[in-house]
Amino acid sequence: MDDRQSAVAVMPARGVKDLHAYEMAHRLAMEIFKLTKTFPQDERFSLTSQIRRSSRRVAANLAEGYRKRQYPNMFASKMADSDAEAAETGVWLDFARDCGYLSEENHKRLSEAYGEVGRMLSAMIAHPERFAPK
Repeated sequence: MDDRQSAVAVMPARGVKDLHAYEMAHRLAMEIFKLTKTFPQDERFSLTSQIRRSSRRVAANLAEGYRKRQYPNMFASKMADSDAEAAETGVWLDFARDCGYLSEENHKRLSEAYGEVGRMLSAMIAHPERFAPK
């Protein structure tokens, strides 16, 4: 775990939006939204919808879990749900690249960023007590 990830895991946050993992997940979902505007119209109800939904659920599950942080098991469970959505988003990114809708450069950058989000979520799952309200 690098310094930024360990800082995220121990710094008290005033709200979920103060967490680097949330900020990053939200930013990535917005970037995916913008990039998918260029996907073909016939993908609107399939790939475009799926990748947008899963990318948004990363941040949404993080927010839901943060509200339940007084219950460590519930918090960890929602962080695991968030991590699963990040993994699903990675699969959709692979499909978007392989279908020629997403450049190799954007795929690599987004995949690496979701890997970083996953590492932060793993640290949160391993240490839910660090996020309990004081």
